Amino acid sequence: MQLPPQVREYVEQRAARLGHAALEQAAEALSEHYRAGRPTASAPLSREEKVVAYLATRMPATFAAADLVLREAGRRLGGLRISSSLDLGAGTGAATLAAREVFPDLLEATLLEADPSFAGAGRQLLPEQRWIESDLREAGPWQTHDLVLACYTLGELDDPERIAALDRAWQAARIALVLIEPGTTRGFHWVREARDRLIRQGGRVLAPCPGDGPCPIASPDWCHFGARVERSSLHRRTKRAALGYEDEKFSYVALARAFAGRTPGRIVRRPGRHAGWIDLTVCGREGIRPEKITRRQGPAWRAARKAEWGGTWPPDTYTPHT
Repeated sequence: MQLPPQVREYVEQRAARLGHAALEQAAEALSEHYRAGRPTASAPLSREEKVVAYLATRMPATFAAADLVLREAGRRLGGLRISSSLDLGAGTGAATLAAREVFPDLLEATLLEADPSFAGAGRQLLPEQRWIESDLREAGPWQTHDLVLACYTLGELDDPERIAALDRAWQAARIALVLIEPGTTRGFHWVREARDRLIRQGGRVLAPCPGDGPCPIASPDWCHFGARVERSSLHRRTKRAALGYEDEKFSYVALARAFAGRTPGRIVRRPGRHAGWIDLTVCGREGIRPEKITRRQGPAWRAARKAEWGGTWPPDTYTPHT
């Protein structure tokens, strides 16, 4: 997964103006800041260093995670038309760019971003959309949209502020709300907290969960997934990386106001592949269960060979015999 070509070209132009040495140092400082769980906006960098480092390193990862999540949510929405979106804490617009790739009818997007330097870059990438420089802590309801996105956003708020913003986000979601947070124990805690709260308010889980019941994940374990990000040459140089890709780890939940459809099960660990069998760990409506699929199982074996961490099980293209 890569950013759209026109976005990559813009990022490369901004990076060239900043210079490689400055970008490399800024990217390392931003990564340390992110790994420590601190808000991106508070990184000790100049505005230009912060924005360009984000564009080069974090924006591709955010886009990849949002693309994967939105494609899964879109499959479960059962063809419901998404024509408008609200992106909370939009950064430079990565989640909205992903949403436009997934939902062809999405023409009207509103993006809220408190940092003027990030919003300025976003306006260059999505000039036809409505940008509002606004802090999520500000009071007052948000205008309703078909889809509301909060990607790597609510976890940066204090507990009371996060709960208030979550409630306002749900009130603004006409059809669905998508939340994405880092794939850490803390990020998962926030996602599960939001899931439980919105279910009590009538939300129906689209993904990743197979149902609206209590989450079966027990501490110290946590539920998270991965999106593979194809590193551009700029990305590799900035991070001094040998591999042409990296895996973005994240936790998420997508909820809808009306039930559309959900998977019977979700693969919550990387499949264990052996000579004659494949081990799957599946979260289903009865909880988490191990499944051992052997060559003798024919269609199930063929489906399991293609199974991936985070995918559905049984997959949409395979229905087991009963």
